[in-house]
Amino acid sequence: MDKKDLEIQAAKAKAKPDITNLQKCIEDARKAAMDGDTGPKDPTDYSQLRGRLEACREKLPPLYRETVFKPYAATLDELGQSGFTKILLRDPERESDAGLMLDVAHAILQNGEGYNETTTDGFQEVISDLYDGFLSAEDRQGVKPPDKGTIPPLVKWGRPDFGPYTWPIDAASIFGLEAGIVNLPPANAKRGLLAWAALGHETTGHDILYADTGLLQELATKVRKALEEQNVGQGLPDYWADRIDETASDILGILNIGPSAGIGLIGYFRALNEAYTGDGRLRNDGSEDDPHPADIIRGYLAASAVGLLKFGGANGWAKTILAETEKDLAEISLAGSVVSPKDARQSAAIVASTLMRTKMECLDNHALGDIQDWRDHDETITKKLRAILTSANQLPRKYAKGFYAAHVVAAAVTAALSKNGDVDLVFGRMVTILKTMHDGNASWGPLYVAHPGDIAAIRAYSYAPLSPDIE
Repeated sequence: MDKKDLEIQAAKAKAKPDITNLQKCIEDARKAAMDGDTGPKDPTDYSQLRGRLEACREKLPPLYRETVFKPYAATLDELGQSGFTKILLRDPERESDAGLMLDVAHAILQNGEGYNETTTDGFQEVISDLYDGFLSAEDRQGVKPPDKGTIPPLVKWGRPDFGPYTWPIDAASIFGLEAGIVNLPPANAKRGLLAWAALGHETTGHDILYADTGLLQELATKVRKALEEQNVGQGLPDYWADRIDETASDILGILNIGPSAGIGLIGYFRALNEAYTGDGRLRNDGSEDDPHPADIIRGYLAASAVGLLKFGGANGWAKTILAETEKDLAEISLAGSVVSPKDARQSAAIVASTLMRTKMECLDNHALGDIQDWRDHDETITKKLRAILTSANQLPRKYAKGFYAAHVVAAAVTAALSKNGDVDLVFGRMVTILKTMHDGNASWGPLYVAHPGDIAAIRAYSYAPLSPDIE
């Protein structure tokens, strides 16, 4: 690396991220959270549902006809009217098997019947890209495929009271599916950009974690051991390990979407807290029965994780996220025990390092950060995309290869956060770009393609520029 390159790297490291417009992004997310749109009604009439599903069969690509439609339809046929009704009566709150059964139906119907078609396709592109990125042969060199799901989840809109959520593959397999289901509240088809930054948490988080047998348990064991070896007390080793699902999902979201996932998490939590409780601050209390870590230490975790990413501006972003987190600092109480801010920050740093850099047997002695990370070329792509997202000019008809949906979401979030960012404009242009990408996604074409990222000729020599030329 020559002197000029070193100077550029140093400048990137010192640059302070611009989050001047954070409050407007929070307000955008708060309005989405307050929106009463519940989406399409639950298809609880068995006969009507079977007819509607059949009409959607050929509108799904072969990949999802084989892995979602056929097994689900076969399960419904086996259940019959009586079994279908029993499941609905047994789970009236739609929180267990009835919720899953109806959500699978929604995912098929919404895709097949064209519900919010443009935004649904954009949503699907983000989920497919994130999942494909973690499973593609290029990124997963030396690591076996997951034991369970290798097909990107199918998306749907609904259940605004649940927020973003996922039915991972181990749950979806109850109905024979070979892919999970990811949900966003219907309002997020129109606004609430920060919710889109949480998709990495759902997809490369929960869905990936449940696809590798034993991975969650191994991660929990390594986290508990690392904290104990550093003599971290106050119940923190058990507190973090017992919440490994949500904790590791936060880390995976940041590895795949970069610092925008970290700052987006803080803004999104503030928006939800303001909408539901009237107090728009990060929660400092984490109850014993909450599977999520307290908001404040998730902020600390995000700051530590971003600081470990492999791009020049990581330290600047880590400081920004930490400073934003500490604006909401009060007395921290975790599972009934008061924890000092110093111990909370230290424990979060140890957890982030362990999850990102420790080799895992379940991943063939690789770390999560070996498979995905956020690097300088990701920041370069994101910067170029921000110029497109904030321009009033017509969007280019043809996009350069070499960038992914994760870059588009990251660019949209950071563009909206910047001074004078037009949140509505950025959101609309983000969806348009994602829809264009989805229209060219081989998984949604006439061929059975599970991982489009693997479709590439292997050349003896490359003369193309390393960074995509996005004009």
